[in-house]
Amino acid sequence: MVSWASFHIEKLKGGEIVKFRPKGNSMEPKIKSGQLVTVVPIPTTAQSTLSVGDIVLCTVSGKHHLHLISAIRGDQFQISNNQGWINGWTTAKQIYGKVVMIEP
Repeated sequence: MVSWASFHIEKLKGGEIVKFRPKGNSMEPKIKSGQLVTVVPIPTTAQSTLSVGDIVLCTVSGKHHLHLISAIRGDQFQISNNQGWINGWTTAKQIYGKVVMIEP
């Protein structure tokens, strides 16, 4: 599957930090459409450092999202946007990076 996130995910899997400007309003006001985000890779050994409220680049049911972790249940992570929509549950293997900076 090739999507808007595929290039960034491949770089994160390779251990690189990525910066890009996501489009859309699903994460407002945390991230406004077009703001520059910096995403750092999450090694599989560091999945336990993820918390509710973190913004992550992930895959849920075959779709890529830059959304919030809204709940954690064991090794499962519930992903939601900032408007109350729940995308679903995913595993640590499907979380590629975490937003560490948001800029204009």
